Amino acid sequence: MSATLDLTRNLLERNSVTPADEGCQDLMAQRLEACGFRVEKLRYGNVDNLWAVRGTASPVLCFAGHTDVVPTGPLHEWQSNPFVATVRDGMLYGRGAADMKSGLAAMITATEAFVAEKPNHKGSIAFLITSDEEGPSVDGTKKVVETLMERKQRIDWCIVGEPSSEVVTGDTIKIGRRGSLSGRLTVHGVQGHIAYPQLAENPMHTFAPALAELVSRVWDHGNEHFQPTSFQVSNLNVGTGAPNVIPGELKARFNLRYSPVQKLDQLKATVEEILNRHKVRYTLDWHLSGEPFYTPPGKLLKGVSSAVGKILGKQPVYSTGGGTSDGRFIAQMGAEVVELGVPNPTIHKVNECVRLEDVEALHGMYLQALRNLLG
Repeated sequence: MSATLDLTRNLLERNSVTPADEGCQDLMAQRLEACGFRVEKLRYGNVDNLWAVRGTASPVLCFAGHTDVVPTGPLHEWQSNPFVATVRDGMLYGRGAADMKSGLAAMITATEAFVAEKPNHKGSIAFLITSDEEGPSVDGTKKVVETLMERKQRIDWCIVGEPSSEVVTGDTIKIGRRGSLSGRLTVHGVQGHIAYPQLAENPMHTFAPALAELVSRVWDHGNEHFQPTSFQVSNLNVGTGAPNVIPGELKARFNLRYSPVQKLDQLKATVEEILNRHKVRYTLDWHLSGEPFYTPPGKLLKGVSSAVGKILGKQPVYSTGGGTSDGRFIAQMGAEVVELGVPNPTIHKVNECVRLEDVEALHGMYLQALRNLLG
């Protein structure tokens, strides 16, 4: 078995359900220290973070990822123990196989191979690894980036190892992500007997016209790289459970995935204007998960795309689809950020798995990207 697959199996067998790390970062740190990295462990709250650097010159090429995984779901639905790495029919099974312990292993083994080839390589190589990507994402990459910026340390180029591909490794590279803005809305009414509606105020009735406008609104048409902005309701709770009581309160949670053609303050203002115009009495708390980011064609994208082409035999598709990633925090440093990882069809599912050949391909792409950018 190759070094990459062996390391992937070792990482898979550590039960690192978010925010636990279970020694994954220690294992990675040992490997990085052995090839000349200065390793720093940064623990914030109950989250473990690893920052490691080899070299002192620019440009700084950073590999970023996470050791935490989502819960397994029903164990009886797994065909094998999710924390015992199992190979069947050319597939490696286990929680985190695709998201993203195979990516972490490929980063490490590609770096080891590159340093052996080019011990005096150009620039610097860095690793930013967290155990808080699948959780609140407060004390992980976000906090490390804040620390680095306070120290005036920088990242020029970043490769995030999230499972970005769709069918085979490298068929898709993420070159940005939409922003994510969530709202926690409480609509205030007056509770009363359903037979005397004139003595009550039904919050569902006052909210319904505003909701209809919010969900039917064309917020924008996106642009050549980004999908249009989308408004979606994720939770809606109203009613006492009794059939003869007008409720006094409605609670809703919603999310706006927005493209860079939108401005954060304008999005908030538009939502509030619609609520006010429909005379909704409400309390609204906003939460920003991340601003949108985009990496235009440049040295990083050229170097990574060329690496994919060499291994895959064809050029990747560029995409900004999907959810958010920790790349949104690293982009705030002014870094160019791309995401390249194994295929994502089984992530977060029961029987999560990855093809062995996809793991090996990712190792080759990372190694070739290092050669292209720092060789």
